[in-house]
Amino acid sequence: MSRLLTPDICVIGAGSGGLSVAAAAAAFGVDTVLIEKGEMGGDCLNYGCVPSKALIAAGKAARHAEEAERFGVTVPRVDVDFAAVNDHVRKVIATIAPHDSQERFEGLGVTVIRAPARFRDATTVVAGEAEIRARRFVVATGSSPLVPPIPGLEAVPWHTNETIFTLRECPQHLLVIGGGPIGLELAQAHRRLGARVTVVEAARAMPREDPELAALVLERLRADGVELIEGASVTAVSGTAGAIRLTLGEGDTAREIEGTHLLLAVGRKANVEGLGLEEAGVAFDRRGITVGADLRSSNRRVYAIGDVAGGLQFTHVAGYHAGVVIRALLFRLPAKENREIIPRVTFTDPQIGHVGLTAEEARARFGTARVRVLEAAFAGNDRAQAEARTDGLVRLVAARGGRIVGASVVGADAGEITNLLSLVVARKLSVRDLAGFVSPYPSLSEAVRRAAISYYADSARNPWIRRLVRFLARFG
Repeated sequence: MSRLLTPDICVIGAGSGGLSVAAAAAAFGVDTVLIEKGEMGGDCLNYGCVPSKALIAAGKAARHAEEAERFGVTVPRVDVDFAAVNDHVRKVIATIAPHDSQERFEGLGVTVIRAPARFRDATTVVAGEAEIRARRFVVATGSSPLVPPIPGLEAVPWHTNETIFTLRECPQHLLVIGGGPIGLELAQAHRRLGARVTVVEAARAMPREDPELAALVLERLRADGVELIEGASVTAVSGTAGAIRLTLGEGDTAREIEGTHLLLAVGRKANVEGLGLEEAGVAFDRRGITVGADLRSSNRRVYAIGDVAGGLQFTHVAGYHAGVVIRALLFRLPAKENREIIPRVTFTDPQIGHVGLTAEEARARFGTARVRVLEAAFAGNDRAQAEARTDGLVRLVAARGGRIVGASVVGADAGEITNLLSLVVARKLSVRDLAGFVSPYPSLSEAVRRAAISYYADSARNPWIRRLVRFLARFG
C-alpha cells in the first residue's frame, strides 16, 4: 500500500545540484523529499570529478618524482603500485561520502527515498511505495556516459568513467575513444601511472578550446607519451578482453590499432529515460529537459537543473543552478541563469581554463575595433620560473572601456587562476580594477595583473609612460 507525501519541494536526484537544493530547503525548515535510485552523491562523487582528480593527483606525484632531478633532487626509482593508487581513489570517495549521505540529509530533516522516480501525472511522482504530490518538483537526475553506435562494440569489454575506477591493475595499453576533457584527463593520468595510452578523436582534440592554447596541452600529453590520433573515426571494434582492436577509417586507408583495455569518452547524455516526463507534460529532447533561463520546464511545477537541463555539463553548474532555483522557490525572487559567467577547466597538465566570451565572440558582439586581446606569458612570471613551469599564458578579452568580457588561461594551476578570472567576468570588472589590485609575490596569479596592465602599455603614446607601465608590471 502506497503512502502519500505532500512536501513543499520534491527533488529527484541526489547529485551535486539535487543535494544543494535539498540542503538549502531543509535549512529554512521547508518540507522536502529527496529521491535517489543510485548512489548518494551522484556521478561527481562516485564516478566523475572526485575519483578522476584523485587519480590525476597520483599520476602527478609519479611525474614529479621522475622530474625531480631538474631541481637537484635524485629519486633512484619510481615504482607505481596501481592497486594502492586505486585504494587512494576509494579512500578519497569514502572520506567525502558522509557529507552526501542519506544519514546526513535525514538528520537535516529531509525525507530520503532510495528508489526510481516516475511522474504519474503533472502533479504526482511515484517512488517505491511512496506517492509524492509536491508544490514544486526539481529534476536533478544528471547525465550518463554516451555509448557510440560503433559496429562490434557490443561484443567486446569496454569502460566508461563509471567503471574505469574499479581497475586494480594498470592497463597495459589503454585505448581511449574521445579527445575531450574526460578522455584526455584519464589518458594522461593512466600514462603517468605506467600504461601505454592511445587516444582516438574523430575531429580535433579539445575541440571547445582555443586551438593555440589547446596546442600547449596536447604538446605536453605527447611529451608524456600519450599517442594522439586526431581526425580519425572508429568504424569498427573487434577482439576479446586483453586484445581489443579498433578499426580507423574505411576502405584502402583503413588501419587497426590494438590495446588491452578500451575507454569510451565521447560525451554524455541527459538522464531523462524512465521519468515519465510525457505524463507530466514536461518537454524534452535528446539534449535534456527544455527549460527557460529560470530553469522552469513546460510544466510550471517542474524545474530542471544540472546536466539534465540540457546545457553545460559541469558539477559547478549544477550547484549554480541550485542557487537559482532556491531563490525562486524559497524567496519568490526572480532568478535566471547566465551561462556567460560559467567557467570551465580541463585538469590535464598543464590545465586549461576559460570563462566568458572568446575573442571571436566578443568581436562579433561589440565590433572588432572595440575589442582588445591582452596576454601575459608564464615565462615572464617569477613563480613559474622558480618552479620550472613556464609553459602557459593568461589571455584577457577586453571590450569598450577595458571591461573584461572573457578570459582564458593555460598552464600550471590554471584551474585556481580561473577562479579569479571567473570573478572578474561575473562582476564585470575592468582592466583598471585588475591593474589596481595587489597580488602577493611571487604567485602565478600575478600573470593576470600583468596582462591587464599591458592594456595601458599598448595604448599609451608617451614612450616614458610605456616604460613606467612595464616597470609596474614587473615590480609594482
